[in-house]
Amino acid sequence: MSNIIAIVGRPNVGKSTLFNRLVKRREAIVDSVSGVTRDRHYGKSEWNGKEFSVIDTGGYVVGSDDIFEGEIRKQVQLAIDEADIIVFVVDVEQGITPMDDEVAKILRQVKKPLFIAVNKVDNAMRDVDAVEFYNLGLGDYYTISSINGSGTGDLLDAIAAEIPAPFDDEKAAEELPRFAVVGRPNAGKSSFINALIGEDRNIVTNIAGTTRDSIDTKYNRFGFDFNLVDTAGIRKKSKVKEDLEFYSVMRAVRAIEHCDVAIVVIDATRDFEGQDEKIFWLAEKNRKGIVILVNKWDLIEKETNTMRDFEEKIRKKIAPFTDVPIVFISVLTKQRIFKAIETAVEVFENRKRRIQTSKLNETMLEIMQHNPPPATKGKFIKIKYCMQLPTHTPQFAFFANLPQYIKEPYKRYVENQLREIYDFTGVPISIYFRQK
Repeated sequence: MSNIIAIVGRPNVGKSTLFNRLVKRREAIVDSVSGVTRDRHYGKSEWNGKEFSVIDTGGYVVGSDDIFEGEIRKQVQLAIDEADIIVFVVDVEQGITPMDDEVAKILRQVKKPLFIAVNKVDNAMRDVDAVEFYNLGLGDYYTISSINGSGTGDLLDAIAAEIPAPFDDEKAAEELPRFAVVGRPNAGKSSFINALIGEDRNIVTNIAGTTRDSIDTKYNRFGFDFNLVDTAGIRKKSKVKEDLEFYSVMRAVRAIEHCDVAIVVIDATRDFEGQDEKIFWLAEKNRKGIVILVNKWDLIEKETNTMRDFEEKIRKKIAPFTDVPIVFISVLTKQRIFKAIETAVEVFENRKRRIQTSKLNETMLEIMQHNPPPATKGKFIKIKYCMQLPTHTPQFAFFANLPQYIKEPYKRYVENQLREIYDFTGVPISIYFRQK
């Protein structure tokens, strides 16, 4: 199960700083002026072996006529509704404000794990001042400093304790594979599923945003058995105006996290644009199998190398992870739609491939003896042993005498060799070099 954690609170308490610390990237803009965060930011984080998604919301404001702040209020409420765990951030410097009380009133009605993070506690005196926040009536609190990281470990320990352990491989194997059909609005996702199952199960119009929720459809034909998930189109955050659409985007993000293979549908008439790239990298970041479908190919004027050139353009944009199948389809004429599903099933099989340790060593050690990592500072690196880790996505550990000197280009070389020999097409793989 995926887990979504929403960071909420009034403006300028340090929500975005905490978000950046959790995802270990400066994704959210941070400023001392309140109201800088208007859109939501999504990020992945991991603690104590538990993975979760984090949403940074805008500051909750009460009694304001500002149109943006009205929208922020609605989005915070939706984030609370959709999230599995809520972190309520308050500011020890300001103490409890009327706005904190308003947020607390909402949170008292929520039957979900809730953590109060008292921010800006960077000395012992402020630690004493934080006692005031018991008056919110929401239970215990955690003192943190988002800027320097103090106390965030204890907060994350408590959050991780609320997150269920990941499914083991045997349990996951019993479930039907899940293929999420994702992409921008109006790329033809619902039409693709309707064409596959031979009936108009999902509503289709030429208006972007017709699909609001993630819809599961069981597919059991021609020897295949899996769940197809139709998702709402993911569009740029600046284009997300309605409450319902924000909810739809969250559902689409969750569908990607829950799936085994993400089928990324793009509109051939609009090229492979920035938003398509973001959807692709969201699936890659979540270590999902990926298939790219170029829909509406019947509308493109073709010359001898049109398909080859279009494919090269896509691969250039998704580099260095270019080992991804690209299928050119037309949902309208049903051109290659079953080829698309066959490809998705192949990617699913690639994703769960296990390689025997003895065979892996026999093959890979010989390759790396012929082409060892470059010597660094006069020190020769020798790789002595390798194995596939017991994880639900392909991950490999290589044990060497000096792993710290192995550079990124050599890691890519090893990855390419693994892909070439064992066929991991469409699947992100992780490679680790460890001390022997």
